[in-house]
Amino acid sequence: MHLFLDHMPAILTREKPGVQSSPLKSECLKSEWWTRQLAAPLIAAAAVRLALLSASLLRSGVGILSGSDTLSYLVPGRNLLLHGRFFADGVPDLVRTPGYALFLALTGMAGTSVTIAAHVAVSLLYVLLVWKLARTVTANDRIAIVAAWIVAFEPIALANSFVLMSDTLFVVLLVLTLERLAVFLRTCRMSTLVMAGVSLTLATFVRPITYYLPVALAIGLFVVLARVPGLRVKAPAVLLLTVLPWVAAWQLRNRIETGYWGFCSITEVNLYYHDNAYIAAKLQHRDFQAVQKDLGYTAFQDHTGQSYLYPFFLEKHPSLAGSGQGTRLAFMHDEAVRTIRSHLKIYLRLCFDTFLKVTFDPDAGQFDEYLAIRQQENNHDLLNKGMVRSAIARLKQYPRTAVEKMLFEVYLLGLYFFAVRGLIRNGMERDTFWLLCGMLAYFSVVTVLGGGNGADARYRFPLMPIVCLLAATGIVGRRKIAEE
Repeated sequence: MHLFLDHMPAILTREKPGVQSSPLKSECLKSEWWTRQLAAPLIAAAAVRLALLSASLLRSGVGILSGSDTLSYLVPGRNLLLHGRFFADGVPDLVRTPGYALFLALTGMAGTSVTIAAHVAVSLLYVLLVWKLARTVTANDRIAIVAAWIVAFEPIALANSFVLMSDTLFVVLLVLTLERLAVFLRTCRMSTLVMAGVSLTLATFVRPITYYLPVALAIGLFVVLARVPGLRVKAPAVLLLTVLPWVAAWQLRNRIETGYWGFCSITEVNLYYHDNAYIAAKLQHRDFQAVQKDLGYTAFQDHTGQSYLYPFFLEKHPSLAGSGQGTRLAFMHDEAVRTIRSHLKIYLRLCFDTFLKVTFDPDAGQFDEYLAIRQQENNHDLLNKGMVRSAIARLKQYPRTAVEKMLFEVYLLGLYFFAVRGLIRNGMERDTFWLLCGMLAYFSVVTVLGGGNGADARYRFPLMPIVCLLAATGIVGRRKIAEE
């Protein structure tokens, strides 16, 4: 990831006279977390979320609140809270990290209504933080308010606002990290960088997709601060020292208790049961789910996701019967990597299909499921039929929902259009502009390479705060922040 700092304060970079410094005035960098204009999008966001929640409960019942992965967080989270051990299935849990699991367990102790209220509150905090981020990086009140209005109704944020999944909490911490980094690039205050590091640490323990991000950001900070001798080493070191010891401590816990050196075994699960199974299905001309079953896969809905612990897995791999978790995960990783290396062309095709799904899936079907409008379609149709044939089949079988998907798609493409326009006509400082672009690149690459065929529109969520911010920039233009 590359960040560039062309407009550091003159006192730090010793800029020559006439070189433009940051357009943000010092008073705009103070902790301003509210404006009266923000009340309207927040009220609208709360109203639409509560309306969707109420309609979903009436139409589908409380079961709609639990996602496919909810149990895999709830069990180890409760064990950690009640017994001090992050356990599931009678062994140390490796599939999940404790961030969201502990959040879910803590709020769940007070009852389901408190848990739901906490998730909706976090979703509203997301709207506020996107406003704050937009205001910080664009120096434009109108852009910030438009960004808040966009995310208030953005479908993925809305769909995940009350479901008991980790996505919204993760994205909130990610946006907070971005906002603190943007402020640091203006002020070079180490306390602000430490706050960014703490937020990034929490985000990594909620979802491990940011595992490599601290190193990427440290490299970017080194490049950014190359002209500031006192900071070019200090700033990356501070960021890494804020994040890496905690990540290393969790990996050490995994190694000591199970022999597994990784941070989170979801990596091996996805490689083996999704990427490896996809390639095998293509080579054998078989149904993807049938191949998954042959590999010993059981869905997350049935247990906490550690399929490699269950008898069904050992029936398929009897040689691993007496081995521990670390050995079984190492086997899964090696087998998957060997398959990918041997059939790289198929894997690259999978990556391309993943990119298309994550980028262009309108995610309309989730609302139909909430409202019990129809039975959810098989998510694996796309894998077995291909994109074009699957789209044609859905249009014939479900014409009304196909039209609904088209409308959602038009909205998404419109958002992309204004985001591209915002990239072209942005009024941001180059350092923060490249920070946002770097984040888009990081999450796009990690999702495409690691998401596999299990990826869907939900995996786009970490990208959407930046997309919405850029779209707001494309809609409003480049007018500077209003004097207060």
